[in-house]
Amino acid sequence: MSTPRSAEFAIVIPTLGRPSLNLVLAALAAERGPRPARIVLVDDRPPHDPTPLPVTVPDEVRSLVETVPGRGAGPAAARNAGWRVTREPWVVFLDDDVVPGPGWAAALTRDLTRADPDTAGVQARITVPLPTDRRPTDWERTTAGLATAQWITADMAYRRAALADVGGFDERFPRAFREDADLALRVLDAGWALAIGERRTTHPVRPAGTWVSVRTQAGNADDVLMNRLHGPVWWARAGAPRGRLPRHLLVTAAGLLALLSAAGRQPRLAAGWGAVWLAGTAEFAAARVLPGPRTREEITRMLLTSAVIPPVASAYWLGAVIRHRVRPRPFEPTKSGNSLVHD
Repeated sequence: MSTPRSAEFAIVIPTLGRPSLNLVLAALAAERGPRPARIVLVDDRPPHDPTPLPVTVPDEVRSLVETVPGRGAGPAAARNAGWRVTREPWVVFLDDDVVPGPGWAAALTRDLTRADPDTAGVQARITVPLPTDRRPTDWERTTAGLATAQWITADMAYRRAALADVGGFDERFPRAFREDADLALRVLDAGWALAIGERRTTHPVRPAGTWVSVRTQAGNADDVLMNRLHGPVWWARAGAPRGRLPRHLLVTAAGLLALLSAAGRQPRLAAGWGAVWLAGTAEFAAARVLPGPRTREEITRMLLTSAVIPPVASAYWLGAVIRHRVRPRPFEPTKSGNSLVHD
């Protein structure tokens, strides 16, 4: 595939209206380098939300900003809605909670003009700032993994031609998880290349509640879909860590067997399986507590969530295995207005 070199670009930012969006736009407004042709904000709040998108657009970029509606169907669908209204050769996807670094626009332009004609996408270098006066929490360490993740759309530039070639993002991925890896693998399979650029972007750690690590277990369902679409080699191809799912399944099974044994009036079996469950849960909690700040609040949070995560992860995995027991068809988008329709 051969495409002419050009640094003309649009920026697409899917958003739920988080306050951090104002910081993204402020950073873009402060840039003295080349301007984007347009900045597309995709309002991905529920369609029935009547309130205006809560955002403050700086005067420096006001003429470049346009807002398009999403469908509240997740970031894959929102990014599709955004890039489809662009016409520029490059589309730069930014999350609404990142901060482009100083000189970002100039560095981006160098990344794009230096890209080979067969390069479909150029990733930024992501930095996740962690506290310097204490050990990071479990959530902060999880977020820090973004700094080494491949092809994440926190800051990822794609040729519009490549997006059109593969149909954009697969909207069967409803969360901000694996939809970017899926796109990257399909782009590579189509004969394009991907590269890492020199521009730098900061991804701060978002505030999160006690149960954030439990909510993120929904990603186990997306891993099942990735397996079905790309085969088990996708882990290595995408540079994705395998995680603890096998252990979660074992711990969950031990807990269920302990409960069933107790219900069947088999106290020795119940005690044995209960000991396995307790040992597995304790090991998991220790693995999360020891690298952290070890404050009372963090230890309490780790003990609570370490007991809940294995069954939640197992439930998401099992549900997806049942749902995708018939191999899904490869991604075949069809246009319906400005959206994608799937079987």
